[in-house]
Amino acid sequence: MQRAVTGRPARLFEDLGEGRVKCTACARYCRLKPGQIGFCGIRQNIDGVLYLLVYGKIITAHIDPIEKKPVTHFMPGTSIFSIATTGCNWMCMYCQNFDISQRRKVEGVDVSPELLVKLAKKYGAHGFAYTYNEPSIFMEFAHDVGVLARREGLINVFVTNGYWTPEAVREAGDFLDAATVDFKGNGEAKFVRKYIGIPDVEPIFQTLLEIRDKTSIHIEITDLVVPEIGDDLEQARKLVRWIHDNLGPDIPIHFLRFHPDYKLMHLPWTPVKTLEKHWEIAKEEGMRYVYIGNVPGHPYESTYCPECGKLVVGRYGFDITQWNLDEKNRCRFCGYPVNIVGRPPRDYRHGRFIPVSLPSS
Repeated sequence: MQRAVTGRPARLFEDLGEGRVKCTACARYCRLKPGQIGFCGIRQNIDGVLYLLVYGKIITAHIDPIEKKPVTHFMPGTSIFSIATTGCNWMCMYCQNFDISQRRKVEGVDVSPELLVKLAKKYGAHGFAYTYNEPSIFMEFAHDVGVLARREGLINVFVTNGYWTPEAVREAGDFLDAATVDFKGNGEAKFVRKYIGIPDVEPIFQTLLEIRDKTSIHIEITDLVVPEIGDDLEQARKLVRWIHDNLGPDIPIHFLRFHPDYKLMHLPWTPVKTLEKHWEIAKEEGMRYVYIGNVPGHPYESTYCPECGKLVVGRYGFDITQWNLDEKNRCRFCGYPVNIVGRPPRDYRHGRFIPVSLPSS
């Protein structure tokens, strides 16, 4: 039985004839007969047209520090209006947002792009983050919010698994300013097949190359290091080498600490020593900006000058505690140009989390 029509017609799909369509929002490329819904749970073939069922419907909204994404080299110290829909194109067994991402239902509060931009400005946000679930699956809605937000001087950030298509990259190029692309388990093939439910990570690498070649989107890389099942050091070295050789040594890379959640409650937290070994490998391979995440107070949360080694941006968790860069983001100690875009706002306050009051649907 076909759902009642909700949302809006999608742009990212191909007509296969005889009422069938192929979704081109993500690398699953779901082929759908009339009435069928894609793996993500929010894109449906309705009478031969693909609909984005969650267009104009969000499940959550908060104001976060941009460092929470994590994004540390683009517009540091800014406040970001974070939104999500239901659904996801992955089935991560460790997902900390499983109640949102693994909810294959169309639920949430009805909003328009215009209302979201108005709310972001009301709360003093400097831009949007499309996060908590995979934003490429609601790319058309993110695009329409993002284009309007950019006109109003707001930035747009994706927190993404990078499992995109060339069509999705083109759509994102219209509005997206930054993306943190999150590998899991060092991107090891057996890990992603068993714990994520995708055949391989090659589409992520292709997305990164497409973003590099065809957009001006700022990229940061994260890698969730999962103990016992996703912490192989040689695989980490392989991943880092690819990043270095294809994206360059200045791309920030964050190794994130895993904590037990969802279906992997039996695993321990990632040992800090394991994260430190990953950090050392990345530095050995020539990466200039390497971080350890989810370990507040660790010295490798901060940015150090690649030339003189002195601390140039101090951090504790999501807070900026020191800023030793001049007006052109050069090291105050030796003059080295640090690869950070933007500076903390004049009214910078330590990273805050603010719930957003949305209109009732």
